[in-house]
Amino acid sequence: MKKIVVIYILFVGLMAHAQKKDQAPNFKDKYYSLIDADSLMIHLNEVAILPKHKFSSRVDVRYYLWFKRKVYKAYPYAILAAKRLDSLNVRLDKITSKRKKKKYIKTVQSYLEKELTKRLKKLTRTEGRILLKLIHRQTGKTAFNNIKELRSGWKAFWYNTTANLFKLSLKSEYKPESENEDYLIEDVIQRAYINEILAYQEPKLKKEYRKIVSDRKGAINVNVYKEMFAKRKKKKAKPEKLKKVKKT
Repeated sequence: MKKIVVIYILFVGLMAHAQKKDQAPNFKDKYYSLIDADSLMIHLNEVAILPKHKFSSRVDVRYYLWFKRKVYKAYPYAILAAKRLDSLNVRLDKITSKRKKKKYIKTVQSYLEKELTKRLKKLTRTEGRILLKLIHRQTGKTAFNNIKELRSGWKAFWYNTTANLFKLSLKSEYKPESENEDYLIEDVIQRAYINEILAYQEPKLKKEYRKIVSDRKGAINVNVYKEMFAKRKKKKAKPEKLKKVKKT
């Protein structure tokens, strides 16, 4: 991604953290039996089962695996973003001076730029788009609104205008119940949670994520990515044809 796109994603890297609290044991969720008047507790872990994937072809399987790698790459940054914003908000609540708040925000932004610039520059547009949607999932707010609250509406507007030049939008919302790409993201995430591949973090955008994935009954549609790469192949083929014509 271009350097200027990295800058606003880095700024959005100051995101929210929602940690799951410990709860008192609920014996209704456990099975137990009595042996000689002594209770023997057997705790059965919850087993989540999602519908088996339904692909139209083997090619679709490859595109899904390709997309899954994109989600795996973007997800940790969304988690980091969520944690950073939560830490930032806790700190800002303790600062009364507006001048000191602005100074602290700039200090954190500078630190993140030094730590993450090289890694974020390696993200592709698809990975950047996934990251922006996951930021909405984890923080409960779009990247645009996060920037608007921390800096200003004017800066958020220009950051978003720049993003649009690279076919990205800071206003991207996460809608797995209606948007196919978002559903694919959630399908990957939910299965990764079950297989303990991705670390779980409670999302602030509240939706029935497991049900959303289950309701689709494993149907996978990757046509948009197949079409995207087909168009790229055509564009590459045209210059080659022109070269051959010139030689003849």
